[in-house]
Amino acid sequence: MGGVTPLGYRVEDRKLIIVDGEAELVRSIFRRYAELGSVRLLKAELEARGINSKSWTSASGRLVGGKPFSRGALYLILKNTTYLGQIVHKGQSHPGEHTPIIDPPLWDAVQAQLASNAAERNSGTRTHQPSLLAGMLFDGDGNRMTPTHAVKEGVRYRYYVSRPLITNDQTKLSAGLRVPAAEIEQLVTTRVRQWLLDPGSFYKAARLPDRSTHRRLIARAAEIAKPWPELPGPRQRAFLTALIDRINVGADQIDIHFRPTRLGAILDVAATPVPSATEDEIQILSVPVGLRRSGREIRMRIDSTDPLATTKPDARLIKLLIKARRFNAALVRNDGVPFTALAEREGVSRSYFTRLVRLSYLAPDIVQAILDGRQPRDLTPDKLLAHSRLPIGWHEQRTALGFA
Repeated sequence: MGGVTPLGYRVEDRKLIIVDGEAELVRSIFRRYAELGSVRLLKAELEARGINSKSWTSASGRLVGGKPFSRGALYLILKNTTYLGQIVHKGQSHPGEHTPIIDPPLWDAVQAQLASNAAERNSGTRTHQPSLLAGMLFDGDGNRMTPTHAVKEGVRYRYYVSRPLITNDQTKLSAGLRVPAAEIEQLVTTRVRQWLLDPGSFYKAARLPDRSTHRRLIARAAEIAKPWPELPGPRQRAFLTALIDRINVGADQIDIHFRPTRLGAILDVAATPVPSATEDEIQILSVPVGLRRSGREIRMRIDSTDPLATTKPDARLIKLLIKARRFNAALVRNDGVPFTALAEREGVSRSYFTRLVRLSYLAPDIVQAILDGRQPRDLTPDKLLAHSRLPIGWHEQRTALGFA
């Protein structure tokens, strides 16, 4: 309808048509901002790579654009709802007829980071402890929990507090919660990291099209999860905001409602399909907790029965894996030699030798989880050996051993 055509599109018959090369640049700008968390750093990176703004010839024949992106131009791109498939008329957004370039999860992550950075600039400070879960937490009665803080003897303590405790409209049936912020943030982020670092747990949930995409997603998830404590607060919050719908704090557990099918788009794994409204279903990660009331404050503890709380590698399981690889190597080196003879050489029964060889064909992510100590708590050496007919298919292995 007039004006400058956004980067990534061209006009044809009064409609916006995607220009593939430009659209990929737009996606790259969104992805890198989500990763860097800074327009300043994004601008410097684009300049270093020699990437310039879109150029065109005006009606008078003058060449316009084709210069390094300014910070203002990058902000306009990152906030342009056209890339989400919308148009704005008289200040209101409406669905457009054109094809969007940016997927909703990536858009949400970028907008959350922009908002977080803007709040810090307006306050004149750069907080080192952002409220990672602001807007996501709800108590058992469905009340939203708001970030707040108290200062005692010069020390600042952060909390998430149920709305009734702030508005003073609590009743006997709804007293509300006052939860230490650092503790609940640690519980939630630890549980999400465990999920990201356990490929078997999200293999089916993320609905990946093929094994190649699965491997790329494993690698990208690890890039986020492993250095998580060192990531800037805005990056952590942007990721959580895009993935999590809400977090319910109950009397005995915390339920994290999230959308696993968004993970591929958030981490920008090529060939990952954009989930439809029906496919983008919510799943729940739970964390057992104990709440102890002390006045109006609730203290929390981690339930030691959490099946995913294992953090120390099991030396006996690792020993089995090493032995399985050794038996398999012996089998390969002695092609044609009966199993019974090979078992006698190793000083074990034929049945034990066969079961150990089968363990050498475990899915790589199962092996890595055992080496890292991330296997289900009930996966013991006896249970592993009990699967004398362990399936060859990796997905079936994950199901049989409790990784799926």
